[in-house]
Amino acid sequence: MSNDIPLTWFLYFAAASFSIGLIGVLLRRNAIAVLMAIEIMLNAANVNLVAFWRYGTPATVASAGPIPGVMMAIFVITVAAAEVAVGIGMILLCYRRWRVADVDQYDTLSG
Repeated sequence: MSNDIPLTWFLYFAAASFSIGLIGVLLRRNAIAVLMAIEIMLNAANVNLVAFWRYGTPATVASAGPIPGVMMAIFVITVAAAEVAVGIGMILLCYRRWRVADVDQYDTLSG
């Protein structure tokens, strides 16, 4: 494990990815771009899960099961896929109703 990349590099990368995603969610107006930014934030969480699993102590990893970090990352990917499916459906429905993909225009439920 002496040739491995240090844990801090993964944490810096995940923090930068999460920050980019958060800035994207807060600043973008296009609904598709907001969904993409949310996906970047979820991928940053996945990087943290797998990195902490990989660099965890062997006793903790062995007692928690076969590969809990990877299993949690796969669960997050599954939830992200469902989120994208529902999100795209909602965006398409809103676009058909109001003919705009700007999230600022979706401030009311009435037509």
